[in-house]
Amino acid sequence: MSLLKRLRSEFIYLVSAIRILGRVSPIVKNRTRTFPDILDTLADRYADNVALLSDRTQLTYRQLQARANQYARWARSLGIGKGDTVALMMPNEPEYLAVWMGVIRVGGVCALINTNLSGAGLAHCLNIVNARQILVGGDLVANFESALTHIETPPRLWVAGKSHPGGEPIEVVLEQLPDGPLPDDEKPDLTIDDPALYIYTSGTTGLPKAAVINHYRVQAIMAGFAAACHSGESDRIYIAQPLYHTAGGVLAPGIALMNGGSCFIREKFSARQFWDDVVAYDCTMFQYIGELCRYLLNAPTHPNETRHKIRLCNGNGLRPDIWTDFQERFRIPRIIEWYAATEGNVTIFNLDGTPGAIGRIPKWLEKRFMTRIIRFDVESETVVRGADGFCIECKPGETGEAIGRILIDPKAPAQRFDGYADKSATEKKILRDVFETGDAWFRTGDLLKKDAVGYFYFIDRIGDTFRWKGENVSTSEVAETINVFPGVREANVYGVHVPGHDGRAGMAAIAADDDLDLAGLREHINAQLPPYARPLFVRIRKEMEVTTTFKQKKVDLRNDGFDPARISDDLYFNDPDTARFELIDPDLFGRIQSRAIRL
Repeated sequence: MSLLKRLRSEFIYLVSAIRILGRVSPIVKNRTRTFPDILDTLADRYADNVALLSDRTQLTYRQLQARANQYARWARSLGIGKGDTVALMMPNEPEYLAVWMGVIRVGGVCALINTNLSGAGLAHCLNIVNARQILVGGDLVANFESALTHIETPPRLWVAGKSHPGGEPIEVVLEQLPDGPLPDDEKPDLTIDDPALYIYTSGTTGLPKAAVINHYRVQAIMAGFAAACHSGESDRIYIAQPLYHTAGGVLAPGIALMNGGSCFIREKFSARQFWDDVVAYDCTMFQYIGELCRYLLNAPTHPNETRHKIRLCNGNGLRPDIWTDFQERFRIPRIIEWYAATEGNVTIFNLDGTPGAIGRIPKWLEKRFMTRIIRFDVESETVVRGADGFCIECKPGETGEAIGRILIDPKAPAQRFDGYADKSATEKKILRDVFETGDAWFRTGDLLKKDAVGYFYFIDRIGDTFRWKGENVSTSEVAETINVFPGVREANVYGVHVPGHDGRAGMAAIAADDDLDLAGLREHINAQLPPYARPLFVRIRKEMEVTTTFKQKKVDLRNDGFDPARISDDLYFNDPDTARFELIDPDLFGRIQSRAIRL
């Protein structure tokens, strides 16, 4: 790095750190000021400014506050109080944010449910948080009903947007409720330590886990990222990510709302519609994931792709191989890439636009942002400890697992780890006695490397979970679904790289009987799993290789990919055009590799 570039980077990080810490540090000093109080302040300050809008509706700041007050009264009328859970399963729309902002006003905890879920997976998400009420979008009621037989104590069903005989219409109730401020005697005593949201994450293994997002974290995410993006009243951010994720439902809205700007919310991302929306709705920023960037770059040239007012985009997963082409083709002045986890205490910003880096922690910030990379054995999937029993910090350029120091200290709230609704799952994410006896660190489950001046680079995820189409896919859940199908003896599920696509596509190695019904297996998978979790590739084997401790071997399988030249087993592709598992020969392999087939 040249001296001039180094000085520029140091200046950017110094100015940004002062701005971010200036917004986040006061949160911990006023422990009884929670996000509902922030919303009241925003409504007073920005009143009739548009806060949220879609292609069908919009809410000003004052209207958002009023609608949240109605949802607060609705929740209170149902007996929802401090710590009680209300589940929310609705598509992307402005109303979505009003719901959770109202529920948390009366002390409730709002569980944001993935709209792709159904059956046992959905039931699991409701069971682990003991949801007492659930508000479901009209088109998603069938998903909820498919889970009923698996729910321990079914919550009361409320339906939004469309009447349904199995649930109560929420709009009818809201029309009867006042939208003014709640009297003080109807407000619970809340602090920033109280839980506000449950946001689900697949983590590294198993079914989704409900991460506890407390009132401090809601404010810190919103205020911190608003400061990082230096947003203002004239900014409008484009959001096409699911609102049930932290990035789409808390972080992105916060970037605009905390400084008086507005959010355009699209129900689902469309590469064809993206630039028309950005121009038509005067967006100045947008939120991305790596897959979104690649979709846009792979799309045909659009007349509006350079006629926009975008000054900045932010997100995670913009890979080095497309970074520069993406920025230059669409004439985007600034990209802020970041790395963070819903439940974790490791947050890194790439504030100076260094292509490929997920963030940087300058030397002078290392004591405040306590993130380290430690040596990790990929084959055994364990951290490496030295002769003294402690972990070994990686040298610059060396790949290892990223970890964040856990502290319960009012002066360092960003280092907290509040964990999950499931306490045993919480403990699995904590690494103890790392550099000294008694210390505790949050495990990110990601392999990173850091260079000599503090830039971090993402390498891969540890363990079984892989990411496809913007969603984490739990291999154990997919394997369990396949294992129950007749003729399957054992399934080993993993992700494989497909050229031109971010993340990894699902692949299942299956030890099966000779008469395995592939057509029936495909129907079974489609009925039981959401689209992003369905394996694109299947490898039929006689036996499954395991380690000496009887753990399935995955590394060699991942490395083999789906190349018929490397594999003697029968390989199949879940072809979306023929709706069949097609045998992969060199010709089909080549067409997948060259992206002649759309995945």
